Amino acid sequence: MRLFRVEYQVAAPGALIGASNFFELAVASPVALFGAGSGAALATVVGVLIEVPVMLSVCRVCNRTRHWFPVTPAQSPVQTH
Repeated sequence: MRLFRVEYQVAAPGALIGASNFFELAVASPVALFGAGSGAALATVVGVLIEVPVMLSVCRVCNRTRHWFPVTPAQSPVQTH
């Protein structure tokens, strides 16, 4: 996103959406195809449990790389005299 000069307010949520998109579908598909007791269904449920710490890590990366993006007028602190 930085290479495309996307603002931070768009880039950070875009990273989170891109990292977590369709996980419900990823769980539902093996359950529908192989049944709730299958190993594939178990693996997808474990995958979702792993997703939470991964998403927290993505949030941390987004917060730590905020300075990579240019400050827009909406982001700049209000100056009081």
